[in-house]
Formats: sequence, structure tokens, C-alpha cells
Amino acid sequence: MARGQLKYLSMPAERLYYADSALTDFTATVTDIRERSRTGGASLWQIALDRSAFYPTSGGQPHDTGTLAATSPSGARLEAPIVDVEEDEQGEVWHLTPKPLLAGTQIEGRIDWTRRLDHMQQHSGQHLLSALFYQELGALTVSFHLGDTVSTIDLNTESLQPAQLAHIEQLANTIVAEARPVAHRSVTGEEAKRLLAEGKLRKLPERAGDIRLVVIAGKTAAGAIAGSPAATAVLDLDLNACGGTHVTSTGQIGAVLIRGTERIRQSTRVSFLCGSRAIAAARADDALLTQLGRELSVGRADLPAALARMKSEMRAAGKERQTLREDLANYHASRLLVEDPPHDDLRIVRRIFPDRDADYIKLLASRLIAAAPHTVALLASTLQTASPAAVVVGCSQELGRNAGELLRAALTPAGGRGGGSPTLAQGLVPPENLAAALDALETLLRAKAVPAIE
Repeated sequence: MARGQLKYLSMPAERLYYADSALTDFTATVTDIRERSRTGGASLWQIALDRSAFYPTSGGQPHDTGTLAATSPSGARLEAPIVDVEEDEQGEVWHLTPKPLLAGTQIEGRIDWTRRLDHMQQHSGQHLLSALFYQELGALTVSFHLGDTVSTIDLNTESLQPAQLAHIEQLANTIVAEARPVAHRSVTGEEAKRLLAEGKLRKLPERAGDIRLVVIAGKTAAGAIAGSPAATAVLDLDLNACGGTHVTSTGQIGAVLIRGTERIRQSTRVSFLCGSRAIAAARADDALLTQLGRELSVGRADLPAALARMKSEMRAAGKERQTLREDLANYHASRLLVEDPPHDDLRIVRRIFPDRDADYIKLLASRLIAAAPHTVALLASTLQTASPAAVVVGCSQELGRNAGELLRAALTPAGGRGGGSPTLAQGLVPPENLAAALDALETLLRAKAVPAIE
């Protein structure tokens, strides 16, 4: 028996949320307690109850949070915050809290309703969207995840078009406005298998005993909602085996907002928001558009045109900048060739630039070796001193030297790396070893110890 464990009963808790997902307050008795972990003298306890409205993490839906409160004979009241809820392999529900409650204690439980309602809206919204993706597009849901900020459905299709997503979203919100009933019922395992064989169920959980089904009502051919006096032969919009918490009407799902898709292996992941999350996202989007419009001094409706204009201006500016860089490199190369005349039929231009990036010194090196024969460029950039220094070696082709081999031979002992073609190579070296690497390069050149081009 674990330290701190006091066994009282061993029967799994009655799960009150099965009968009433809107239940927020309940009474129960502590049946078991055990220490889950201890960190820095603080313990985390697992508490089991004879009945509970707390939903444990399972089936893609996160756990509930809330409190368990107990009153001592002296009248003192203890509130234990529930930070997590888990289900073990035996079906027991454990409520995690930093405050222990002894077995046999009578408690009052309270669910965080805001969190519970949010989970109900997202989970029921997932059932609705999954049903519509299958009904309209033949796309089957293979997995579902309810996240803290966004929920996702993975569909067994490789792609979805924007028009298809808009169609599904519109249908979902139409059904939300119709406030169709969302109900649940339990069936035997045999009946569930029959429903599966008839195609009314798409999959079954791997478990024995009765199966809990969640149903979203369909419509008759005349358009009457299932359960109404006008309904006759009605097919359910969705019938799914599910142990999660759900709304009682599609109207309680609130707005349904599809946020986007991404390719996940052979499936497509659809991100969506429902209810309060959808409203919060719409508000955030509205605030962002307003801010962007203010920054660009245009109305929100004019943002696409303003962004298109900015992109065009940036492309033009980029081309102009590249032209200016090339002109500068040509001028710079001419000046350096004058400053460093050749000696013994070999010109070595060696420079370290603290204010030029690696792309520029590579361009400069190419201009140097193209402008004058028998020229070697040994250039380095220390623009970002916290990063490795960039080194570029350029060799005029008639010298018969291999710039890539030269660079590797000098940089490797200095803790650097690099390579390239016989005429132009680049690499990186620790800043503190840069001077030594350039010295090694120059020594190899003057000693003619670098392999020639074959």
C-alpha cells in the first residue's frame, strides 16, 4: 500500500456526468486516497469517490477541474482544488489535488462550469462536423483532439478545397440554428454490433458491456426535426459511441468556425472552434484587422489592396537593392585591386568586414577573381560576433588552385567547416580562430601546398 493510502471502499465511482452533463454540484464520499508524487516536500494526492461529476481525460477530451470541499466536526471548511482527473485500467476515477481528504469524508464537489461548457461545445461540435464531413464528402474521422485553444479532426482524405470547407461550415451553423436535440442512450454490445453492421454506427470502442451512444437528431423528408410531432421516419444525423460530455441541443454548441487545414501523412487535419471560442477568435481577428488597418492608414476592406501594393513595392525594392549591391561590389573590387597589387604573379586580397554579411563578401570575392587574373580573395565577415565568422575563398581559374580544398585544409584545424567549387568556396569558423584560419590559408597559398585542379 502506497504511503498515505487509506482504503475505504473499492467500487469505481458512479459517473454522474453520464446522466447529466450540465451537473455542476454534487455530494459524495471519499472511498480511497493515495499519494501520487512528492516534490520538495509537497505532495500530490489521488482521491477516489463513490460518485463523481468530474470527467477524466479520455477520448480526445480533457479533464474537468473544480473543487472538493469538506467540513470538519468543528466547522472548519477545507477546499481541495482538483487539478487533474484520471481513469486507471480498472475504471476507477482519480481526482488529483494538493490537499488530502481522508477516506470516509463527506464532500461537496463543484465543477468549473466555464471549462465544462467549453469542452461540451467543442466535443459536440466535433460530432456535428464529423457527421457532415462524412455525409457530404465521404470523409471519415480517424481521430479527434480537443486542445486548450483549438480543436482538430483528422479525416481520411488527402485534401479539402476551400469551397468544401465553407459548405460544411455553413451546414453546421444551419443545424446549430435549428437547435436539434442531442441525446444519449445505452445499448447492449450485441445491439451495438447490429447497428454497426447496418451502417448506422461507424465504429465501436474496444470494451465489454453496454455501450453509450450519443445521437444528433436528423430531419424527415419534410424537414421536421426528429422528436417533433411532424417527425415520422427520421434518420439520425449522427450516432456515435462516446463517453464524453455533450450539450443537449445543437443550439448550445454556438457558432462553428473552421480555422484551416493541414496535411498529416495520408490524412487532412481540420482545425475548428465552437461557441465561446469561436466568438473570441472572431473578436481577436477583428482587433487584428483594425490594428493592421490603422498601421497602414487604410480601412479594413482596403487591406488586401494595401498588402498587394506593399508586396509589389518590396519586390521592386529588392531588385533595386540587388542592383546596388552588385554595383557596390564592382566598385569595391576595383578599389581593393588597386590597394593590393600582385607580387610574384600572385595577388592576395585579404580583408575582414565587420559590417558586411556573408552574401556580400561572396559576391565581392566573385567580382575580384573575375576582374583580375592571378587573384585570390580571402574575405571574412564578423557582422554577427556571437555567431561563427563567415569565410570566403575565391581563386582565379588560371591559378589552377582548388578553393574548396584550400578552405577545408585551413578551417578544419581551426574548428571550422566549409567547402565549395575550385574557384569559390565558403565556410564558418569560430570568431576567436578567424585570424589563425586566414593565416593558414595565406601560408598554404604561398607554399603552393594546395592540391591543383585536375
